[in-house]
Amino acid sequence: MLHDPSHRSPRPVAEEIDLSGGDREILRTLASELAEVAALPVHAGKARLWQKLNDLQSERPMVWINEICWHELDGDGELTLHAQHPWGREQESELRRKLYQWRHLPGDMVVNNWLDCPLAIHSTDFGIIEDVDTVATDQASDIVSRHFHVQIRNFEDLEKIRMPVVTHNQHATELHFQAMSDVYAGIMPVRKTGQTHIWYTPWDYLIRWWGIEEAMIDLHERPALVHAAVDRMVDAWMTELDQFVEQNLLSLDSNNTRIGSGGYGYTSALPGTDFNPGYVKPHNMWGCSNAQIFSEVSPSMHWEFAVEHDLRWLARWGLVYYGCCEPLDRKMEILRRIPNLRKISASPWCRTPRLVDKVGADYVISRKPNPAVFADDNWYPERAREDLRQFLEAAQGCHVELIMKDISTVRYHPQRLWEWARIAMEVAEEFAA
Repeated sequence: MLHDPSHRSPRPVAEEIDLSGGDREILRTLASELAEVAALPVHAGKARLWQKLNDLQSERPMVWINEICWHELDGDGELTLHAQHPWGREQESELRRKLYQWRHLPGDMVVNNWLDCPLAIHSTDFGIIEDVDTVATDQASDIVSRHFHVQIRNFEDLEKIRMPVVTHNQHATELHFQAMSDVYAGIMPVRKTGQTHIWYTPWDYLIRWWGIEEAMIDLHERPALVHAAVDRMVDAWMTELDQFVEQNLLSLDSNNTRIGSGGYGYTSALPGTDFNPGYVKPHNMWGCSNAQIFSEVSPSMHWEFAVEHDLRWLARWGLVYYGCCEPLDRKMEILRRIPNLRKISASPWCRTPRLVDKVGADYVISRKPNPAVFADDNWYPERAREDLRQFLEAAQGCHVELIMKDISTVRYHPQRLWEWARIAMEVAEEFAA
């Protein structure tokens, strides 16, 4: 994520990375384990299946798990960090999580046979940071309830929304790349990676500054103000994207990069014929959008105050993913007007028969099973199995990915998630073409 409404992102710092012998050994041991996993031939087969799905030629439903409550999963120390250097701990955490997911909840996970070194890119925020009260039920979790204080009340307040400025600290990138290349020498190659998929979601930001009830009322009471606000947010994201292009900071996402709120981006449609490997452009990549707060907003207002504005952004991308938690089964007529639309989110609140009827085999259905299945006092695996079967029975003939996400708790029983992953793969195989 480029931005976080809760805080201002710090700028990358260019500083030498000097790891102790112990830290180096920890990272090299973990990387060696990951290299063994990455060398398995299964990953090429999984990548092919993801590509078939996204090319609308699916052979079976695909399964992936993300947005995981990692703090609840470390029952036997697999995720415990031992490195001392802050950069080393970041590397260790990423390696341990990949290995953990592969061992226990892989689904259709694909592991690269190289390691990514992200470019040290910084984008300034949009000028406003949320003013919020929070309530937490688990101090170890970053999942909290929020009450937002209103910061946008009139046209003058829209000036608080600023245009982002993008910079690349090339020195910091080189130091990180050198450190990774040195630590992982002889184990896994390292590749520099620019900005891949961009999570574009104007309304997720606006409601934090506007207030949820206030924003919904203003759709009716002050539509001109709302239109002006959304336009300014689109301008901000477009300004930022232009800078990514100008500075050649984009990288392809038609691989095992997460797209929108769904699964991987493998597809033969991208990067397309108009492609320079040394200069990635938006039309070589996936775009996305959503308006999660519009769950109960009518299709006509969803179009007027969200999708129609988003078209300026969405038209720039080769393929498009739309949606997240908002139910979209009543809104396919407006979504079909999005150019290059390929995937549609199907949240647990969609009416499945209507969704399947409206989508058919024209797009990928990115099904999000309800993570509340993990939150009960007791775990009912057959209930999880039946939920998956019921959806896939109704969606026969459609192209489906099963994406378990937004997992705020497993009640400190990680085996629940492990078992769900196994069940989902079994059910997906049952519905293979």
